[in-house]
Amino acid sequence: MVLRQMQRLLGGIYDLDVPVDVYDYLVTDRSQLPACVRATATDEQLVVEQTAEDLGMALFLDLGVLERLAAANPLETLNGGNLADYWTALEGVSHFLYLAWNAGHDKPVSLLELELQAEVDKYVSSLWLLRAQSPQRFPAELHPALFVSARVDPTLAGDAQALYREANDYAGRFCRYLDRMVKYGDRAGDERMLCELRRFYRLTQMRKRELIERRA
Repeated sequence: MVLRQMQRLLGGIYDLDVPVDVYDYLVTDRSQLPACVRATATDEQLVVEQTAEDLGMALFLDLGVLERLAAANPLETLNGGNLADYWTALEGVSHFLYLAWNAGHDKPVSLLELELQAEVDKYVSSLWLLRAQSPQRFPAELHPALFVSARVDPTLAGDAQALYREANDYAGRFCRYLDRMVKYGDRAGDERMLCELRRFYRLTQMRKRELIERRA
């Protein structure tokens, strides 16, 4: 199943051991969401409920997105026809996995962290797939498509717009830094990128920002 493939892809890139299955937390019926988020007109939403004893979460993905991905699996062929749906689903899987991993290590997570990591994950996983599917070329168009052409939803409140812009800006700078490692396709560059990604994943929000400001 395509979401499980995405979870395995991210788990392999970041060397994660997260003993949960995204399908156990998947919701595709918007009417099952809490009333406070039900009216949100998005195709992807991670719903989190935390108590003193437990952390509960559910990943909502629109059924149409899943059906289109099942018909044109981006893990087999990623292209302009399925890229938007891939990014929608991958963002949800990224949020789910990052929250689950941090919860397993008793680490708090901010919304900025979730969005920053999801932007990095969308870029890196797409780069990974495109290079595997077309090893003879570097997908230079990928970075501007995700970090230059992307637009923040104008219906979001001001604070939310600022947060998404900040996440996109920091992720774009970090991914440009990664590009310089792997652009020429040598094995040493790929290994350096993997080491940097795995280290980045485990940093706190403050340390991630410091690293990006220092190196990118």
